[in-house]
Amino acid sequence: MNEPRCTSDPSGRTIQGWATEMASYVKSIDRNHLLEVGLEGFYGQSTPQRRSLNPNFDIGTDFIANNRIPGIDFATAHAYPDQWITNSNDQAQLSFLNNWLNSHIQDAQYILRKPLLITEFGKSWKDSGFSSYKRDLLYNTVYYKIYSSAKRGGAAAGGFFWQLLSEGMDSFRDGYEIVLSQNPSTANLIAQQSHKLYQIRKIFSRMRNIQRWKRAKAARRGDWTGSNRGRRIGN
Repeated sequence: MNEPRCTSDPSGRTIQGWATEMASYVKSIDRNHLLEVGLEGFYGQSTPQRRSLNPNFDIGTDFIANNRIPGIDFATAHAYPDQWITNSNDQAQLSFLNNWLNSHIQDAQYILRKPLLITEFGKSWKDSGFSSYKRDLLYNTVYYKIYSSAKRGGAAAGGFFWQLLSEGMDSFRDGYEIVLSQNPSTANLIAQQSHKLYQIRKIFSRMRNIQRWKRAKAARRGDWTGSNRGRRIGN
């Protein structure tokens, strides 16, 4: 499911019930895959103090309550400031984006205690005043927030921009598309972020291996001590 909405029930109970039922069902037939709701990240009635962060939408979802459902393995959020706060300038959109990302990363880490993926974000070239520089600024903002959290072992685990196309896919163009060969500055940002997150993965993998080695060493030492207890060593 992607971007579930139920505008006829802004209380959130309909989507909460549906997601609870479906999560339980999917996990009953397949516990080997990670499961998420596909949320855009709008806050609901479970956290009224956070609802001021929402754009002017009331679509029946609840970022905290929906992601607390047993069987939901990680949280998601989207970020489209140019769509969500229309008739605003670029500075206002970036300010919204910073607050949006900060709150979701913080809540995923300290309330949900689950990983967070920013599964859609972008800036449309169809908007008046668009420039590649402005789009790159938005990408850089998202990527910086993710990297800053990930390098500390925080909740942010990655980000997927909307959307990657190859040459010749003109019928799929919606204003947000990235064709790497036609958008070199943005492609460079994507490559840099991928490399930085890969390096973090290597570091944490190495740390896990060291921890496993220490545990194995301690276990061997314990086995040796137990088997030699009471024996005289040496002359």
